[in-house]
Amino acid sequence: MRVLVTGAAGFIGFHVSRYLLDRGDNVLGIDSLNAYYDVTLKHARLAELGKLGSEFSFKQVDFSDHLALDAALDGEHFDSIVHLGAQAGVRYSIQNPRAYLQANLAGHLNVIEIGRNRQVAHLVYASSSSVYGGNETLPFRVEDRVDQPLSLYAATKKADELMSETYAHLYRLPQTGLRFFTVYGPWGRPDMAMWLFTKAILDGQPIEVFGEGQMRRDFTYIDDIVAGVIACLDNPPADDGVVKAGGSISPHRIYNIGNSRSEELGEMISVIEHACGHAANRRLLPMQPGDVRETFADIAPIQYDLGFEPRTTMSEGVPRFVKWYRSYYNK
Repeated sequence: MRVLVTGAAGFIGFHVSRYLLDRGDNVLGIDSLNAYYDVTLKHARLAELGKLGSEFSFKQVDFSDHLALDAALDGEHFDSIVHLGAQAGVRYSIQNPRAYLQANLAGHLNVIEIGRNRQVAHLVYASSSSVYGGNETLPFRVEDRVDQPLSLYAATKKADELMSETYAHLYRLPQTGLRFFTVYGPWGRPDMAMWLFTKAILDGQPIEVFGEGQMRRDFTYIDDIVAGVIACLDNPPADDGVVKAGGSISPHRIYNIGNSRSEELGEMISVIEHACGHAANRRLLPMQPGDVRETFADIAPIQYDLGFEPRTTMSEGVPRFVKWYRSYYNK
């Protein structure tokens, strides 16, 4: 099977691509390699994928530019699409809203158009737990209403789900949307709290802890995320008129992928401190605009449908990330 992976140089895209290659699939990766965070890290991920052999090919292209995307994919064959590319970041969306309009809305439309025109077997795409906004009913269920986003990033992800539902209805394009919950692990993103805290602790700098350290997150290790993505990819939703997870009667379903545990930010910091061998100087700060107090994933639908079971606890995953970080930076 040949799979088109968007955002292949990104955190999740890199890990999904590596898994597909390791099991013998062919991967065509695309990525714009934008400068939202250190491009050196993106190139390093691509170099790792390149070591896995000729079954991986890569094209640098901005998929929000439909002409450039069509030109890049001209003559290329692929059976399925894993669409993980996006402009990430809740806080950055408040500062640079137009970047999200282009990448997350126009970009998503362009990719599902590719899926429709190529009649791919399945299109799996990244949504986000941020679509739940200020929902106070825990755990978050895919059946919950998600029409009160607290950030533009969240609004674009909900819009992506709606566009995909339309294409599943009109064109019967099989799709699965995945609401990821606080993903972490080796080769992660430098703008995420775990990376920022690890860097600061090892550098002897104070860490900024928003929400006075009382926020709770469903921290999900990257290997568990990949397991969920692959399980979905290998099992497209049937076009049978039966109600799917998320409520669609078209071949479109939506799942939460989380660890199904809501853990205090302060506890995560304690595990990082232990892994680093140093105590953190914590500067407690109020909540930031667009942030939510707690996330907690109900994963019953994907457990029931596909047998998904997260396996990595925070006490296991965090030290693996710290070990990778130290190795990557020779610390």
